[in-house]
Amino acid sequence: MSPRIRLFAAMLVAGTPLALLAAEPRRDSYVENARDIALQQPGPHEGEGTTTAYPFFEQADGFDLVFRQRALHRGATIGEHRNDKDEIYYVLSGRGELLLDGVRREVGPGDAILTRDGSTHALAQRGDEELVIIVVYRKRTPR
Repeated sequence: MSPRIRLFAAMLVAGTPLALLAAEPRRDSYVENARDIALQQPGPHEGEGTTTAYPFFEQADGFDLVFRQRALHRGATIGEHRNDKDEIYYVLSGRGELLLDGVRREVGPGDAILTRDGSTHALAQRGDEELVIIVVYRKRTPR
């Protein structure tokens, strides 16, 4: 039995929650599938409704990008907030209403949204289809 499997077995016997076992950092290159990492969450930044987040490569050790897919289900929102970093939203499907620095506009498939450090924004799902976006930003380094 490999040392890694022995450690995993010992942690199971000790009662370590499976979620923590799955959160072990990874240094290798690998593939993740959305169905394996889906998390039901409320709308971020005190938003409304329910969303599904897909936090790709969250456990990649030394990887300084956040790459997340998020599905905003009917009526869901990302609450208005001020960015502390540059961030990109890319709309894969559905329709939404973007509030960016006080200006409202409709967004849909193919729209890429750059929100800069200090900018304020919010996003709301509109219509019958869920609004599916990709969110990308650089992780903050601990001070």
